[in-house]
Amino acid sequence: MPAPTPHSASLKPWQVIAAGICALVLTVGLARFAYTPLLPLMRVDAGLSAAQGGWLATFNYLGYLCGTLLAARVGDMQQKFRFYRIGLLLAVGATALMGVTTLPWLWSLLRFVAGLSSTAGLLLASGLVLNWLLAHQHRPRLGLHFAGLGLGIVVSGVATGLLAGHASSSAQWIWLGLLGLLFLLPAWAWMPRPTPTSAHGATQAPPPPSQRWRRLLIAAYFCAGVGFVVSATFIVAILEQTQAFRGHGSGVWVLVGLAAVPSTFAWDRIAARIGLIRALMLAFALQAASFVLPLLDDGLAAGIGSALLFGLTFAGIVSLTLTVVGRHYPHNPAKAMANLTLSYGVAQILAPALAGTLARSSGSYQASLLLAAIFMAIGIVLLAAMPDDTADHART
Repeated sequence: MPAPTPHSASLKPWQVIAAGICALVLTVGLARFAYTPLLPLMRVDAGLSAAQGGWLATFNYLGYLCGTLLAARVGDMQQKFRFYRIGLLLAVGATALMGVTTLPWLWSLLRFVAGLSSTAGLLLASGLVLNWLLAHQHRPRLGLHFAGLGLGIVVSGVATGLLAGHASSSAQWIWLGLLGLLFLLPAWAWMPRPTPTSAHGATQAPPPPSQRWRRLLIAAYFCAGVGFVVSATFIVAILEQTQAFRGHGSGVWVLVGLAAVPSTFAWDRIAARIGLIRALMLAFALQAASFVLPLLDDGLAAGIGSALLFGLTFAGIVSLTLTVVGRHYPHNPAKAMANLTLSYGVAQILAPALAGTLARSSGSYQASLLLAAIFMAIGIVLLAAMPDDTADHART
């Protein structure tokens, strides 16, 4: 294996992992997810309807899907590194420019670009971090990397909470873009250019799963995408409609993030005990409960429980699903992951517009929550039809 470049060798593991975390905070927490706590204020400031809010989210997830498909088609790691840096710049620009216009078509374009940039943190950064760790014989720590998902939500929630009452939604977008520069710097400086890696051992791969198994997992992940995007887009707006949380939407978003930060580690331990598929079923069930709670009660306890359950499950579902695929395709997971990403991405495009339309027609988000809960229940049935052959390998 070629010797690492001097710059690459001079970096510490914590710096590379911190670069990936900062990339997630910037491209996902700020560029993509700050829209969630700002949506209620945008509806007041700009007269944005529930349906328009859903369509803006749809454009955001369409950008994410396009970025994912682009990243999947690029095999050269150096090219992925260049796309990673472009994504960081796009995230800052798309965030700040949301504050300089109120034109719906331009907002749609900017949300698309923000979604496109989010693949820099979710897909490209994770691959670059893993490449560096393997090239330098360090133990892979992608669990730490994906903790950036929850941290990004915390950052966007705290920032919008501090600005609430002091700045309009337009001004807040500009401030968030400036805040993004603080995360761009380490994400840019500490992420090393990729180095070639040698084949790591001749570990015997399990036989490929059946076509039925793959279809069941893809369909279950589609259901997870529906549940995730309904809550990720509308949870603040949903709870803002209740007496207990009126005016405290950003606090709800912070709760989601605080719960998500340690969740990937917790789900790894659960999967080690009961198996990956059973752990996924449990995560689906708990997320379905997060949608049902606000339907049963609009009080403080139900709202907090809903936010915590969603935070504890959404990153875990992604992490567990990636692990399932990695165990069945350890040497070439790209094709399987592309199919999964496509199903998850299609759900994220369709569900926000449908949920927003349901909210406009009914005057509340209850139908949207019920829809999300139903899809998570369907996902549990699909997972139950899959054999769980991962329990014996969960600790490897």
